[in-house]
Amino acid sequence: MWVHAEFTTEPFRGGDDPPAHALAAFEVVREAGLDHDFGPLGTAVAGEADAVVQALADVQRAALAHGASRVTLLLEKDDEAGTDAGTAAPGAGTGRE
Repeated sequence: MWVHAEFTTEPFRGGDDPPAHALAAFEVVREAGLDHDFGPLGTAVAGEADAVVQALADVQRAALAHGASRVTLLLEKDDEAGTDAGTAAPGAGTGRE
């Protein structure tokens, strides 16, 4: 089963560099090898459900350990990804980092 997730760590801070809690959370996702998109207001990930759910548990621990006061999470099941309908897994082969 394929899933998509988006998460945001807070507090938000202005400036050029993301806060330590956002970088720590992103590093967990990157090390897990998940398809991802790191943005200024949050991170989107996609992958097999077991891998994503495990990584999200680690994301929350890492963010809190590095100063986050809140982690907001959205997790959605994608019944269409990778089906015979021709839908490839989102971001497959994109190499986004």
